[in-house]
Amino acid sequence: MSEVLPPLELSSRVCEHARLTRDVRFDGLFFTAVESTGIFCRSVCPAPPAKAANVRYYASAAAALAAGFRPCLRCRPEAAPLASPWRLRNALVTGALQLIDDGLLDRAPIATLAARVGVGERQLRRVFAATLGASPVEVAATRRLLLAKQLLDDTTLPVTDVALAAGYGSVRRFNTAFRAAYKMAPRELRRTRRPTTGEGVHLRLPCRAPFDFAGLLAFFRQRAMPGTETVDAHSYARAFSWGGENGTLRVGKHADEAALDVHVRHPQVRALPDVIACVRRLFDVDTDARAVADVLRRDPLLAPLVKRHPGIRLAGGWSGFEMAVRAVLGQQISVAAARTLVGRLIARWGQPLGAPQGELRCVFPTPEALCDADVGAIGLTRKRAETLRGVARALVDGHVDFRPEQGLDAFVTTWTALPGIGPWTAHYLAMRAFGHPDAFPAADLVLRKVVGGTTPVTTNQLERRAAAWRPWRAYATLLLWRAASAQ
Repeated sequence: MSEVLPPLELSSRVCEHARLTRDVRFDGLFFTAVESTGIFCRSVCPAPPAKAANVRYYASAAAALAAGFRPCLRCRPEAAPLASPWRLRNALVTGALQLIDDGLLDRAPIATLAARVGVGERQLRRVFAATLGASPVEVAATRRLLLAKQLLDDTTLPVTDVALAAGYGSVRRFNTAFRAAYKMAPRELRRTRRPTTGEGVHLRLPCRAPFDFAGLLAFFRQRAMPGTETVDAHSYARAFSWGGENGTLRVGKHADEAALDVHVRHPQVRALPDVIACVRRLFDVDTDARAVADVLRRDPLLAPLVKRHPGIRLAGGWSGFEMAVRAVLGQQISVAAARTLVGRLIARWGQPLGAPQGELRCVFPTPEALCDADVGAIGLTRKRAETLRGVARALVDGHVDFRPEQGLDAFVTTWTALPGIGPWTAHYLAMRAFGHPDAFPAADLVLRKVVGGTTPVTTNQLERRAAAWRPWRAYATLLLWRAASAQ
């Protein structure tokens, strides 16, 4: 997101009104703490509103915990949709939060996080305190704790597995952290055991409404990779690998409008945080669709599309390498033709799932598997095959990557330095693999035709028109593609 924008702040007056009206739009954007009870809640908590004199507002659950308040057991702060890091309009904090979501602080010290985002530890703590009211370590600890609480409430995993799945090094550390926050032992929440719901782990993943799940399924269905992904009228499923072992995932719409049902099957419970992070990115669950709509509806071309498709989401990718391969295979051919090619690629170099589960048979190939593969055998031109192998080698050698802390311009510059990768491909990758809301493939012929009408506009003309769509140009791109496909 553009670094020239001022921080997006919520005033006490706005928070007070949202608390009293239980406005769902603000759920997860701030938390309410009550000094007389020592508890902090979501803005939509059904408990009778406390007196204003006893209320304090915090920008994050981590800040409320750090101030000594404990989470409400009634409204369950862990069940609130997360605030998208892009909403903070601070590139430094956005990148750091994405690294924290990827589990960096579970395996490395804060010095590593500071180095990854290019600042000193003191500066990183200062910026976090000013933006979120908590340090990076407190944010990471809070997310670990709230994930554990969700697993205790929503699954039948043993407490030991919950501790491991949430990223705690030991059950003792988990028990200590949980008692400090909730004033009770984890097992006290398990007085009545829920019946098991079959193999695997079932989770409820909150998402910020409105949420165009049907639109996402339609997008994924057109591009589903044979053998690795399946999409039906109600759900998305795929095979994946984590820690050297394979698993499967299915995502459907929860009966509650504001959540997804996620079913994960994998031998290692430690995979859960990474799987959840991938699902959040894949379905773009945290974006504030109303903030996107407020900007895009100002353009007369986009206004009817925003109204027609409320809750537009940026369809993500499971991994950067998958998206890079798809982008290269899809250059200058139709979506259907690209799907055929990727199916051949998976059938030849994908890793067998083991026991097939329906149409899911293979895990997508690794970069190492394609570095020297004869990928031309699937029907690629010599030049396209070289580009594909070059991308795989560049990823293996570390010349390019999908690190979340890098900015859009740096990402595009690095990727376009590779032979066969132009600005269109780099921006497409930034949209789907990097998840950048302002990525914009301005050279796209479909976009130029939709905007220009009978005469396509030039790339420069489109970029000038799209300046008013910032920082949500990627969402405008998806709206325009949908408009073109409907014609």
